[in-house]
Amino acid sequence: MSAHFQSRNLQKSKRHAQRGQGMTEYIIIVALVAVAAIAVYQYFGQVLRAQTAAIAKELAGEDGTQETRAARAAAQGAKEQAKRKSLSDFTGNSDKASR
Repeated sequence: MSAHFQSRNLQKSKRHAQRGQGMTEYIIIVALVAVAAIAVYQYFGQVLRAQTAAIAKELAGEDGTQETRAARAAAQGAKEQAKRKSLSDFTGNSDKASR
């Protein structure tokens, strides 16, 4: 093989590797965003569902007052639940089981 042909193949494989690395980074970022979105939806799920229902009813020309009230109640419940929880609620669960 000529040196020129080897050099050309090496450059081609480097470009291909860089493209693959960029795609891998993109996939990782998309996965992290998806996991974050799922976590937020799990935490605020009831609030989001109630607000979405209220918006859908209002857009349909119906009264969404009941759904708006449900969203407020869910938000208040989430707020109270967040106040009651501390970091120890999420870590050291094995300590609670042994007590």
